Amino acid sequence: MMEVIGAKESRAFRVLWMLEELDAKYCHRPAKPHSPYVLEHNPTGKIPVLVTDEEGEALTESVAILQYLADRNGRFSFPISDRRRAIQDGWTHRILDEIDACIWTAAKHSFVLPEDRRVSDIKNTLRWEFARSIKRIAMDLDNSTYVMGDEMTVPDFILGHCLMWAKRARFDYNEPSIVAYFERLRARPAFRRTMEI
Repeated sequence: MMEVIGAKESRAFRVLWMLEELDAKYCHRPAKPHSPYVLEHNPTGKIPVLVTDEEGEALTESVAILQYLADRNGRFSFPISDRRRAIQDGWTHRILDEIDACIWTAAKHSFVLPEDRRVSDIKNTLRWEFARSIKRIAMDLDNSTYVMGDEMTVPDFILGHCLMWAKRARFDYNEPSIVAYFERLRARPAFRRTMEI
């Protein structure tokens, strides 16, 4: 059985959500970063960590875990040899660069970094950058059910989680296509199950 290590309020949410979508058997250990149990499986202390039933190292980094699960199960991803996989990967990197990075940097300057290293004024710039990026993504999503069309793929797990995270971090958005997109994700039974964990 697979084990997901990491608090649900972290990027572990993405992994838990995909496992729920896959109807996979797993157990969840809601450990915090740098806790002894996390360090036992990931020397960097970062979460999430996925311990599989296979021999070898535990898997780290939420996006790598998502892509591994998608490839392993033949769902939520295009095959490597398919040109659409490059487009999908482009979306993944775009969301990480333009959305995830803004919210994460704001979090670091709010509570992660030592107080003497925090620059609170940077958050205004990050909110401006986030708003600009989300408008461009909204235009690209305007007539799509999901990022890659009618089928949900890896970047949807990342963007959906980021939109939820953005609301908590007061990174507001009100573009109709983004709001409708997030409502479609929230309506998925697996998303609701993950919220209840």
